[in-house]
Amino acid sequence: MLVLAAETPQGDRLEAFGQDPWWLVVIKAVAIFVVLVLLTLFNIWLERRVVARMQHRIGPNVNGPFGLLQSLADGVKLALKEDIIPKAADKVVFLLAPVLAVIPAFVTFAVIPFGPVVELPFTDRTTPLQLTDMPVAVLFVMAVASIGIYGIVLGGWSSGSTYSLLGGLRSSAQMISYEVAMGLALVAVFLYAGSMSTSEIVAAQNPEPDYWLGVIPIPTWYALILLPSFVIYVIAMVGETNRAPFDLPEAEGELVGGFHTEYSSLKFALFFLAEYINMATVSALATTLFLGGWHAPWPIIQIWEGADSGYWPVLWFFGKMFLFIFMFIWLRGSLPRLRYDQFMAFGWKRLIPISLAWIIAVATIRVLTLDGGIDRDYLLGAAGVLLVLFLVLFFVGEGGGEEAEVPAEREPADAFAGGYPVPPMPAGGAVRGAAAPLTFAERRTTVSGTSSTSDVHDATTSGAASQEEKS
Repeated sequence: MLVLAAETPQGDRLEAFGQDPWWLVVIKAVAIFVVLVLLTLFNIWLERRVVARMQHRIGPNVNGPFGLLQSLADGVKLALKEDIIPKAADKVVFLLAPVLAVIPAFVTFAVIPFGPVVELPFTDRTTPLQLTDMPVAVLFVMAVASIGIYGIVLGGWSSGSTYSLLGGLRSSAQMISYEVAMGLALVAVFLYAGSMSTSEIVAAQNPEPDYWLGVIPIPTWYALILLPSFVIYVIAMVGETNRAPFDLPEAEGELVGGFHTEYSSLKFALFFLAEYINMATVSALATTLFLGGWHAPWPIIQIWEGADSGYWPVLWFFGKMFLFIFMFIWLRGSLPRLRYDQFMAFGWKRLIPISLAWIIAVATIRVLTLDGGIDRDYLLGAAGVLLVLFLVLFFVGEGGGEEAEVPAEREPADAFAGGYPVPPMPAGGAVRGAAAPLTFAERRTTVSGTSSTSDVHDATTSGAASQEEKS
């Protein structure tokens, strides 16, 4: 029987929730809403400034100090623009889709812990800096986040546009695929923490400090202990939020604008808001599950004992969260967009198998370690060997030798066979690898500028005769 590692009985910290009066719950909910809206405005400004600096530009610097009010001005302008509904659109679903996309983005923050139990100013009441918590809080986040997919796919379908429909289908397939990898990456966290509660997971990452040689602290954050899970989650969260280089549903070169091509004014702003809030949600979840949550990082907590008390943990939480948000911006300004088939193959053929193998390794280590069967060092060494083997398989291409031999076996194709100026399909259908070189028959379809009138007439006559012979 698997004994989960929870240093405190599950439910001790959960008893702090559900004790707040209704007015305090309303204040917390409104505060989360206001923080997320302001955070979205700031993130838009930050992204434009950072990308501008990476591209040797200035970025927004006119409206407000340092251009901080530029996002607010853009939002007001977008809300006041003309609202257009396509004639072929399903109006009810067309209007409902942006709401379905943005509401789950707000709801997921209900179980994110921003800090410990604190005293409310001017009162003698204490309350946790978290709206609510539950024994399956992380599963609640995954379930609510999956509802946002309906808003995207319904928005593309209800637009009455082929390109919007293709963008919605592409987006739903991408988000579902990478939600599987994201969920599997969190299983190892559940095994180590012994709970799916966000507050319990934060507490499990910050036990009493232990040191090597009395000086070097032993890492307890799951980003270090469960490094493969952390890497898989970071990759999956970029694909889940449809951000560059995984913003394939909005591939302008092939899908015009993606699922929101036909949207304008406030409805488009809601889709835009949902994207940035989802980016903050996955960053907050990564902070909670892998970076110790609201607890202060190692150097600060060793120097200042009061760093984890009062309202200071809110600063540490948002500082860690902005590290992930900066990573999103950095990736957008650095990497080109991937090809869609490669991106989907990477999720299904690489991330998911590696996640499953890592779950088996972690579960085996936990069972044997807790039962006292095998030394943990040997198990970690074996897991390292397996990880190296998976990395080798990861970088080995599929059928590389066959692809190298295919061009040599192809026969030269006449690009004008049948009288059409397009190359014919290969005999065996479409093949992988580089395209075979095309050979063109020598046909003189133009004449030089120095030719006489009789030469032009002869060339035209011979060309017409040859065309009649083909027909």
